[in-house]
Amino acid sequence: MRITADREACCSAGQCALIAPDLFDQSDEDGSVVLLDARPDAEQLDVLREVVSRCPTGAISLEEDPGA
Repeated sequence: MRITADREACCSAGQCALIAPDLFDQSDEDGSVVLLDARPDAEQLDVLREVVSRCPTGAISLEEDPGA
């Protein structure tokens, strides 16, 4: 699976960093999303789905591997 984060679309709500701090952080400059790991382990799929569903601007996208 692969995660992408659109910093232009991010509104700096910080939900991603709160839900998955090992995968996301926030910029010190503007609070926008900082992606720490674009290809996390499959074990993190459920938490990533939650991150995507809670992102208020849809700035975070998840591409799941076929058959996963």
